Amino acid sequence: MNTKLERILPRVQKPARYVGGEYNEIVKDKTQTDVNVAFCFPDTYEIGMSNVGMRILYAVMNDLPWCACERVFAPWGDMEDELRKARLPLWCLESQDPVRDFDMIAFSIGYEMCYTNILNVLDLSGIPLHSSEREGLHNIVFAGGTCAYNPEPLADFIDFFSLGEGEEITVEILECYRRAKQAGWDKQTFLREVAKIDGVYVPSFYEHVYNEDGTLKQIIPLGGAPKTARKRIMQNLDTARYPDKMIVPSTEIVHDRMNLEVMRGCIRGCRFCQAGFVYRPVRPRSVQTLHDQAIGLLEDSGCHEITLSSLSTSDYRYLPELMASLEDYCQEKKINLSVPSLRADNFSRELMLKLQKVRKSGLTFAPEAGTQRLRDAINKNVTEEEILETCKIAFSGGWSNVKLYFMLGLPTETDEDVLGIADLVYKILKTWRENASNKKRGLRIHVATAFFVPKPFTPFQWEQQITPEEYTRRQRLLKDAMLSKSVEYNWHAPDLSQLEAVLARGDRRLCRVIETAWRRGAKLDGWLEYFDYKLWMQALRDCGIDPAFYTTRGYAEDEVLPWDSIDVGVTKRFFLRERERAYRSEITPDCRAGCAGCGANRLLEGGVCDA
Repeated sequence: MNTKLERILPRVQKPARYVGGEYNEIVKDKTQTDVNVAFCFPDTYEIGMSNVGMRILYAVMNDLPWCACERVFAPWGDMEDELRKARLPLWCLESQDPVRDFDMIAFSIGYEMCYTNILNVLDLSGIPLHSSEREGLHNIVFAGGTCAYNPEPLADFIDFFSLGEGEEITVEILECYRRAKQAGWDKQTFLREVAKIDGVYVPSFYEHVYNEDGTLKQIIPLGGAPKTARKRIMQNLDTARYPDKMIVPSTEIVHDRMNLEVMRGCIRGCRFCQAGFVYRPVRPRSVQTLHDQAIGLLEDSGCHEITLSSLSTSDYRYLPELMASLEDYCQEKKINLSVPSLRADNFSRELMLKLQKVRKSGLTFAPEAGTQRLRDAINKNVTEEEILETCKIAFSGGWSNVKLYFMLGLPTETDEDVLGIADLVYKILKTWRENASNKKRGLRIHVATAFFVPKPFTPFQWEQQITPEEYTRRQRLLKDAMLSKSVEYNWHAPDLSQLEAVLARGDRRLCRVIETAWRRGAKLDGWLEYFDYKLWMQALRDCGIDPAFYTTRGYAEDEVLPWDSIDVGVTKRFFLRERERAYRSEITPDCRAGCAGCGANRLLEGGVCDA
């Protein structure tokens, strides 16, 4: 270890974030490999190490005998200060070699508020920020993750984007780079060749032309680039790579447990939910595969908790069989088996009994809206009766802690809908009084509201976002209506959600804004300790950008959208049809009730979704 680093570590919080050496990390001799990748999650160690996708791709890349993949995370502010004072470059955990020594730098981006962290990581590594400034094949920067579906706010900084699920496309990208390195290609030749891989989007191969009013006029593919780049998916999750040996962190992380991914995609069609559409179509893993993976992960890691994860785990068709297969093992080893993402319309007494055999924790549900009219408008497909029946089952089984998540500012929302949240909470409290089997502990209802952010590739991608001032008014209206001491109410700050909407629906002009904000000190914007709203508003003004253009203005249905050069499988025609149904408060049944014709099936061989 570098002697300067040894002196720095005692002066920073959580030094274990920066030293590596964890059980199951993979260390290779990079002088014996052809391609070396610095794999970066642009947030802190404890966030990045909780990300299942990063763990999967770490294993995929290191499975290649000719590739070495090492991890790097965004440092906390105290470590950044020490690095800059000591003039030390940022390094990768496995070898402590500088990031700038690696052939490729890969970012996994799941949240818009990480954008300045990307610039910070590049700068701390001594790597030029702009793609145009990085010549040759060294330090090729590419990115994937949910935010890659609107890549334009990062177009100046990222050489190319990998769209969709990475198990296969990542290998193809690395093979292409290996050929380029061996043949001595220049950077442009490599970009032309990597762009031929299905699922790769190279921003420099597309010209954006604007109208006088600032809206996009057209997107012009250059040099034979395809009109759209379509995301990649794994056809069969039972044969997809899933690491049986995951790195065991040396310090506490956010999700300090093993994660078992039971399926991808979601049978629901909640009209606000980007993940529910961009991860389509639905593909489950088999019970036997999951059983074997779970036992292997638990035996190898020594972990005492495992979570069955997906966008909506209780919609996994074989959940009862899977839980039954793991029941005896988990009970004998005193392992907590948790099931997040519960739905109020499929929570059963049988599931409740299985969940409480090892440890009875709180239950979490997301009704999202307080009235049936608004729940139908957003296609939540859950009724008040189902919510109350679910609570009745839980309370009669001994539960006394419920978390409820809602959104404020949803399209068509009125004050009546806001007050409907308080009314629903009161009815849940009444249900507990009438059905609780254990009233000694008392009831705790945790209510949280988020500020609705319209996202690309949803039926609400064209919608206006209400102003932060209006969100605050509605939040106060709700707070004043919930007076019970059994209810704890928390809400998201509106400023951050407004900026999230700007970045989520932004175009290439935001590249300057992001860089300006970063140069003024913006970083770790997803953390309240660092987020500075005024700094961002000043950066927008300096660049001549009105945030309302991306938020309260809304987008016209015939407008060219910044992300129109990306194809996630779901058609724009379907999104428009769903938007019309939302304004009529009409529901679209889930995928199991009947195919709604979203278009995602065309990504599957045979065209049949396994919902």
